[in-house]
Amino acid sequence: MNKVIIKKRKTLFITLLLVYIILAVVATSLGAATIKPYTVLTGILGKIPFLGQYINSNVSETDSLIIFMVRMPRIIMASLVGIGLSVVGASFQSLFKNPMADPYVLGISSGAALGAVLAMVLNIPSSGASLSIVTISAFIGAVVTTILVYNIAQVRGRVTTTNLLLAGCAVSFLMSSMISIIMVFNQQDVNKIVFWMMGSFNASSWKNICIVAPIILIGTIVIYFYYKDFNLMLTGEDNAKSLGTDTEKIKKIIILLSSMIVAVSVSFSGIIGFVGFLVPHMIRIVFGPNNKALIPLSAIGGATFLLFSDTIARTIAAPAELPVGSVTALIGAPYFIYLLIKMKKRSG
Repeated sequence: MNKVIIKKRKTLFITLLLVYIILAVVATSLGAATIKPYTVLTGILGKIPFLGQYINSNVSETDSLIIFMVRMPRIIMASLVGIGLSVVGASFQSLFKNPMADPYVLGISSGAALGAVLAMVLNIPSSGASLSIVTISAFIGAVVTTILVYNIAQVRGRVTTTNLLLAGCAVSFLMSSMISIIMVFNQQDVNKIVFWMMGSFNASSWKNICIVAPIILIGTIVIYFYYKDFNLMLTGEDNAKSLGTDTEKIKKIIILLSSMIVAVSVSFSGIIGFVGFLVPHMIRIVFGPNNKALIPLSAIGGATFLLFSDTIARTIAAPAELPVGSVTALIGAPYFIYLLIKMKKRSG
């Protein structure tokens, strides 16, 4: 039985990886200027060291500029954010022993949004930095919120998952109310604020990727190495402690890594819902709660789902662009309702 499950997991991972590669090539070919998928594929393969010399790539200078400077940064950024949100969602669902938990459960997204909104309404000059002041302010807001929530939840050096959830909810509501008040007094900036909060990758660049990629990828790898501890903690903290797991230390490490991942994701892309909740939830329904499979499958599933959503967002209403958060919600919400109805019928 175990061999069959392992084989299914490997098959699903390979299938998702192939789907992601095909989707990435197709997404790169779509846009205001249509480029043939074959041209995209040969152009990318032609840039790979050693392999490139065997590829007959006839990509024009204009097409090369569109592929490598306009579309690929966006595709890679969407993939990275999808990986980060899904892995954090999977780890939080195990940490809090709650399949409804998502990456924003600690209020980090609200803190980032408040930081970004303040930067927008105050019109703080960018001072020539390579990063926009909105991105920097959003990151600072996310970090400050994480510290605030953790300190509120901490009691005598210990942090319970219940306290974290309650503190996260309280701080999130506080930040959201402050954003609402700011929007009432700055109605000229409402459209800009709402569009940022609903998420977009239109400002993606290689410089931004160089900042985001190390944090998300290293954080994901480190989180994965704790899959055994996650599995033990699902059986209860007392049981995990009796088996030698330092639950307090693990909580601190996972919250720190997850907060950094969510902070950079929200800072560079805005608030994109349903990715970190829906993807790991779907994987868990199919293959169970074993984090050894759940985390890597969530990573590739999140990258695929968010890339698909972003491709729809930028092409379905071209030349206009939809906020990617609205697309993920439009796809995710009906599916979630379907799951609830299905579970209701089973229990009935």
